[in-house]
Amino acid sequence: MKIGMFDSGLGGLTVLKEFVKKYPNNIYIYYGDTKNIPYGDKTKQELIKLIREIITFFEKEKVDMIIIACGTISSMCLNEIRQMTNILIYDVISPTIEYLQKTNQNKIGIFATNATINSHIFKTSLKNKKILEIATQEFVPMIENNKIDLNIIKKYCNQISSCDVLVLGCTHYPILEQKLKKYLPDVLIINMAIPLLNKVKLFNDSNLSREIVSNEIVLYFTKKSDTLLQNINNVLDFPYKIIFL
Repeated sequence: MKIGMFDSGLGGLTVLKEFVKKYPNNIYIYYGDTKNIPYGDKTKQELIKLIREIITFFEKEKVDMIIIACGTISSMCLNEIRQMTNILIYDVISPTIEYLQKTNQNKIGIFATNATINSHIFKTSLKNKKILEIATQEFVPMIENNKIDLNIIKKYCNQISSCDVLVLGCTHYPILEQKLKKYLPDVLIINMAIPLLNKVKLFNDSNLSREIVSNEIVLYFTKKSDTLLQNINNVLDFPYKIIFL
């Protein structure tokens, strides 16, 4: 199967990594829109314009499935995307909400971009839970520029420490997971890729498992930066091919 996956930058690679780990017998096409990062500060109209270009790209690539590996797009534009194409669409937020609806934990913290927090998608979908929404707008630039500030991380963790669960509501944030655990040792941290993987069922014949080669995982980015290649290698531990659009 040929799977398309996209995000504003390198955050969606945390989703790609989990998919390749569980379902290596597929072709993956990743689109990182680094030219237009961050998505979290854009209007819905601006995002829809960008998404149309990405969907057209995936249609030309003839993918069988598109994974919205972006919390902002998942929270704001899911219905519009499904109206743009007949390709099967999955997003990262819906499976996470389904998972949280079934858990016994009632006090749930959300770290996400401004756009996702302002959509209140978690609060409106989990009315029987106590939801603490916090916009962590410094996280994405910090990750993309590879300039991690522990004081910023600690500041936000202090606000969420009374919660039972912390949802990493942006796919960039699992890159910070180990640092977050340092300040939140008793909080269950949710990487949205995991509920998504439990939702998506792909062919996975272990008898066909073989070494991953670079031409089966192609990363497209709309802009190159000084830190991009280093950041990619910090996330991915398998071969890939990279193309700049």
